[in-house]
Amino acid sequence: MDKQQPGIIRRIFSGLWQGITWARIAALNLLFIFIIVLMISAVQTEQESPLGEPMALHLAPSGFLVDQRTYSDPIIQILERTSPDEVETLTRELVKAIENAATDSRITALILDLENFYGGGISKLEEVGQALATFKESGKPFIAVSGNYSQQQYYLASYADEIYLNPMGAVLLTGYASYRQYYKSALDKLAVNYHVFRVGNYKDFIEPYTRDSMSEASREHNGRWLNELWSVYSKRVEQQRELPVNALNTYINSLDTQLALTSGDSAQLALNAGLVDHVQTGTEIRSSLVKRFGAKIDEANQVKSISYRDYLQDLNHRTPIHANKVGLIVANGVIMDGEHAPGTIGSTSIADLLAQARERDDIKALVVRVDSGGGGAFASDIIYQELKYTRDAGIPIFISMGSVAASGGYWLATAADEIWATPTTITGSIGVFGAFPTVEKTLSKLGISTDGLGTTELAGSMRLDRDLPPIANSVIQQGVEFTYRAFLQRVAEAREQTPDAIHKVAQGQVWTGTQAKNLGLVDELGSLDDVIASAAEFVELDQYSVEIIERELSPQEALFKQLAGGTAAFMPSGLLESFAPLALRQTLAPLIKPFIQISAMTDPKGIYVRCENCLAP
Repeated sequence: MDKQQPGIIRRIFSGLWQGITWARIAALNLLFIFIIVLMISAVQTEQESPLGEPMALHLAPSGFLVDQRTYSDPIIQILERTSPDEVETLTRELVKAIENAATDSRITALILDLENFYGGGISKLEEVGQALATFKESGKPFIAVSGNYSQQQYYLASYADEIYLNPMGAVLLTGYASYRQYYKSALDKLAVNYHVFRVGNYKDFIEPYTRDSMSEASREHNGRWLNELWSVYSKRVEQQRELPVNALNTYINSLDTQLALTSGDSAQLALNAGLVDHVQTGTEIRSSLVKRFGAKIDEANQVKSISYRDYLQDLNHRTPIHANKVGLIVANGVIMDGEHAPGTIGSTSIADLLAQARERDDIKALVVRVDSGGGGAFASDIIYQELKYTRDAGIPIFISMGSVAASGGYWLATAADEIWATPTTITGSIGVFGAFPTVEKTLSKLGISTDGLGTTELAGSMRLDRDLPPIANSVIQQGVEFTYRAFLQRVAEAREQTPDAIHKVAQGQVWTGTQAKNLGLVDELGSLDDVIASAAEFVELDQYSVEIIERELSPQEALFKQLAGGTAAFMPSGLLESFAPLALRQTLAPLIKPFIQISAMTDPKGIYVRCENCLAP
């Protein structure tokens, strides 16, 4: 007799139990791997310094310079075979490595490898550049290498004693520009009714949805800061390379005719123009550097050097921890209401970090690094209130402006004891707007209508499928005007001026850090390290440690973060063909930006203090 098959219910529960068993085993295996990783990390920490003998520092930043790494889902990291270190480099870590290397007798030279570096804005480039200038003053050899040099790569390379370029490479300089897409005609074709409310003749964030071209006011103030930043860039490079005044503009504007003289050889043109010192293949460059700085014991064709991340680990291991601390909070990204991961400034998230600082007896002063073009007005003021509360609790607040601290980013800054910017920070943009699209005309073309009733004139008015009634338009416009007056009052109180005086430099106008200082909108110019030192001096600290106050990872996040770093390397590349590489994503960014901007418009009252073009090149 045939053996009777188990019933369907039994088979279902058996399958479920097998699934649970598999999941339990997998979880235990993951936990085991995690423990092993921790043990290996502990052993490596206890090992002797990799700097057993003098060697060169291999400085190879990857991706973009940032003040804070954007939170990335570990699963995505595994699928894309990327780690946060590959797409983003912390500016302060790079600066720390360079500045320490200048005085460290164990470091004999600096090799700046820019092959995988994408940039990060002129302000951050300047901070790194200052550190590179300090290293150069030490007299140690300083070499820059890359197959090609983009404009941002070349800025850092220009500080080097010698610049190497591949024979098939080029120095790609173009100058700065500000171009945007405009959607009014497209919205008209789609019959989308975009209701806009604003204060400030120069508040141009919403222009792409109401115009088909740049307004004259926008052209005026954007041209002002673009020319200022390009002047800083070109003069700095010309000084570092000992080039004639205006040499970069001449090089760019006559590029076609100069290329014709070298038969299209971009590398030879760069050499002729004094932009580089050597044109060699990668193998030739390695050979040259090995002859100068020695070879690794186990790799004769590799330069004897230490990576800057390994060097930082060594420095961190040697750095003493003091009882008194200057806290550092990074506010990076669009300002939005609620809780958000790093890369976005959540009002609740920042408020929680400030509360942590207030509860700490060892935090004597607080530096807030702001890198933001603003966001929601409500969220901006919530953070402003928390900063004021922290200051009133006895903790001095110092604002360090990064690449951009404009509109809502400047709103936050007004709560501080001192406001610092870099000379090339983009700031100001003191203005307010509201935006609310409706699609009732679009639906009408499709034969869809909306009808009903409400108990008041405003009931059911804030709907996408209905035109805004006059009362709603009036309410929103008054809200925008009130917010602008509140903004002016915040600035006036902080800068000890009248609202009328602030209005003259407000109205959405954008300024560089240097211009803002001259206008009285910031107190001092300097790097993040300068601000930290000033904060310590303010509270009379001779010895102190800097502690970054940031959101703690949950146990699950910490586990997957550890696993993501090692697992990605074992993923087969064939699984990744659907994921766009970083360079392609950078190219496509202008097409994606409008959708990202709209998705960030979540202010409960629909009122925003945000600057669209406040992105330093």
